[in-house]
Amino acid sequence: MADRVTVIGWDGSPPTEAARAALGAATFVAGAAHHLALPEIPPAAERVRLGSVALAARRIAAHRGTAVVLADGDPGFFGVVRTLRAPEFGLEVEVVPAVSPVAAAFARAGMPWDDAQVVVAHRRTLRRAVNVCRAHTKVAVLTSPGAGPAELGLLMEGVHRTFVICEELGTEHEQVTVVTSDKAADHTWRDPNVVIVVGGRAAVAEDGGWIAGRDPGAGPRGWVQPDEAYAEPGGLGEGETQLLRAAQLARLGPRVGDLVWDIGCGSGALATEAARAGAAVIAVDRLPEACARTETAARRFGVQLQVVHGTAPHVLENLPEPDVVRVGGGGAAVVSAVADRRPQRIVTHAATRDEAELVGRGLTEHGYQVECALLQSVELDTRAWRETERNVAFLLSGVLVDRAP
Repeated sequence: MADRVTVIGWDGSPPTEAARAALGAATFVAGAAHHLALPEIPPAAERVRLGSVALAARRIAAHRGTAVVLADGDPGFFGVVRTLRAPEFGLEVEVVPAVSPVAAAFARAGMPWDDAQVVVAHRRTLRRAVNVCRAHTKVAVLTSPGAGPAELGLLMEGVHRTFVICEELGTEHEQVTVVTSDKAADHTWRDPNVVIVVGGRAAVAEDGGWIAGRDPGAGPRGWVQPDEAYAEPGGLGEGETQLLRAAQLARLGPRVGDLVWDIGCGSGALATEAARAGAAVIAVDRLPEACARTETAARRFGVQLQVVHGTAPHVLENLPEPDVVRVGGGGAAVVSAVADRRPQRIVTHAATRDEAELVGRGLTEHGYQVECALLQSVELDTRAWRETERNVAFLLSGVLVDRAP
């Protein structure tokens, strides 16, 4: 086993004294091609191109001597340190940090970044990274080949953002370019790059906030808000009452990285509350006044969402793939069309048992595990403890077991 493993971050600056000392004593050095060309590496040291970090860790574990791993940026921030410290390798790791690409990118852009989300995009996580960019006003994306600025821009269709694209940070070829998201696919970008995605309505405290990223305490307390917060003008629909919304949101479980469809968004109450949970939201309604109310609710609560005017199921054909869906209107036909898109969860409601059975059978035929509950809520005037309003609805939820949780 290697006597010592030192991980050195590289940001284009000359190596620090600690880095030079570690390199000078190294008998095994792993890194990218530009790392292995550093003059500080002893000529007799074994040099290995760093591809698979796990493979390199196994070779280091079998090496007798002093090993150094060179990595771009801060190797402890979405970097190689996590893999090298895995118990299966049994390595003792020391780290010489450098400026992370995210910090460098925001510095080049002259922007603060304590209020930014940071995501990693590769082929497997690209869609979730895009959903974070849809839902938040400032996001740094660490890209990879096949999941870069062009792909981000293509998947951001319908949402306007500005991209600050930082290519080959720390090298003599470093370049910073500002484009709108719809133009990003018109260029070829050099790897590695970091994309800062900005736009939408910022909701940051004047003192810069108290926690990195999105403030979980922003806005009023409560997962759902009172009906009165959305009731004017026009009132709430039968599927929008506070307790039914709470049950629907609990079944959907929207979270950061998800894309939520809210079909028949009405007042925008559920769409807004799903967005407050950190999810990306597309709210759909056939009525222009409902679309306008939803946009107003989003502005009031300081969240990002996309509103699409059109009639389901036809308008759904060109929308990006959802993770979870609330069907607030359209009945069994719309639920069936949504199930064809295979979201992880679908939630809807029915006014009668016959309607609930029809929807439930459709979900079952599409392979969903179906649950149904009869919900009854009774509002009381607490001054006289008299009933003031009663609401009854069948709550249906379908879970696609092969995509759970």
